[in-house]
Amino acid sequence: MIQAADRDTLLSRQSIRLITVVVEREVRDTLRDWRIVAPILVLTIFFPALMSFVADLALDWVAKYEASIVGERLLPFLLMVVGFFPISFSLVIALETFVGEKERRSLEPLLATPLTDAQLYIGKMLAATIPPLVASYLGILVYLAGLHLFKGWAPPTILVALVLILTLVESLVMVSGAVVVSSQTTSVRAANLLASFIIIPMALLIQGEAIIMFWANYHVLWLIVLFLIIVDIVLIRMGIQTFNREELLGQEIDELNVASIWRTFTGYLRWAPWPPLTESSAITRRWLASLVGLYRYELPAILHRARLALIAVSVGLLLSGLVGYGFAARHPLPSNLIHLDQISIEAFSEVSSGGWLPEFSTWGIWTNNVRALLIAAVLGVFSFGVIAIILLMAPLSIVAFFAAQAAHMGYSPLLFLAAFVLPHGVIELPAAVVATALAVRLGAAVMTRPRDRSMSEGWLSALADFAKGFIAIVLPLLALAAVLEVYITPWVVIGVFGR
Repeated sequence: MIQAADRDTLLSRQSIRLITVVVEREVRDTLRDWRIVAPILVLTIFFPALMSFVADLALDWVAKYEASIVGERLLPFLLMVVGFFPISFSLVIALETFVGEKERRSLEPLLATPLTDAQLYIGKMLAATIPPLVASYLGILVYLAGLHLFKGWAPPTILVALVLILTLVESLVMVSGAVVVSSQTTSVRAANLLASFIIIPMALLIQGEAIIMFWANYHVLWLIVLFLIIVDIVLIRMGIQTFNREELLGQEIDELNVASIWRTFTGYLRWAPWPPLTESSAITRRWLASLVGLYRYELPAILHRARLALIAVSVGLLLSGLVGYGFAARHPLPSNLIHLDQISIEAFSEVSSGGWLPEFSTWGIWTNNVRALLIAAVLGVFSFGVIAIILLMAPLSIVAFFAAQAAHMGYSPLLFLAAFVLPHGVIELPAAVVATALAVRLGAAVMTRPRDRSMSEGWLSALADFAKGFIAIVLPLLALAAVLEVYITPWVVIGVFGR
């Protein structure tokens, strides 16, 4: 047993040494390229100095209007910005890791080494992270030194630690995602185009972090750190599983062939009828057999392929309920604000007369729900499915919030949900969960590639599954739910709470 332990220790040391060799080689090559080094140096030295100058002007300006709290919130925000800009170059370096070397024909000797796929992948990822991350930390140091020397301002230690950790996990997420893209594409141009699926979510995240910084809700940023760590673990695991050096060398240059793409997509849209048809089958039986085959075999197979996404959406729904309930406990509404015993049919129509809610009709509710789920699916493609889950969590958090408020006002929250949500929600919620899960799978397909297909084929297959599931499951269920919401739910509410 001791010899086995010694052998495992030796193997892990050997693995670390090989990874270190890859990191040293990649970092050395990066530092030789002035096109990468020069912008990083500018962002490391001059940009933090510029931010210190901007902070100085901002503090002097807000002091004239006795709005010192604005300046106090601006300084931590600029600290986060100074840390983020240098690590944005890690995305450029990571996109060049595999596909760039393939175009320069320098990848073959590296792939011929005794490195395993995992060692090569981790080495490339660390090499793309280290130089921009070091530059980012140096920029933060320059910014803090400038503020301390000229304004005497020093942030709390916990805030500095938060910014440093947040910068690290953001860099790792961008790099791990970019390395996956670089290992699955065949040209630098294609990798740069697919980088938008990384840039857009990170830009939205930075905007959200900026709002949180100005409100000084730093505990929320720690939750974001935890979320980014989970995302990074998923991306690294995904990259190691999908990376294959032999397939990387054998990939052809991508060619945009619209006709071929359409044939591939329509091929995935087809399914086998039930029972199997023969040439002599009547035309009237063909559509019926095809419809039976869709619901008997094809849709169950689609839901099975989206089972992990269904689990993720279900967990998100559970969290949304907890968030809404917790927010209601911290911010209770006045007990005399809502009187459910005075509700009427006219009240349901008056609620949607303000313009920001859909018209209280079957068509208005159905089109609104369809539009919302389609927008969530589109945004989910650019965020690996994350935004699709968030957009579904938002209304459910609101429902949980009002259910908790009903308890505060003396009503039963379960009775509130049973009257206001259950009559149509028992149909609408499963439809929304299926649509969101298919959207999550569609977004995740951008970063994963099946073993027997290319990345584009895997995404087209997920798109075909989304189209079939949305048309055959979601649209009919939403139509039925809209009918129930207009003609059944109001009467249930009045029967339960009305006089």
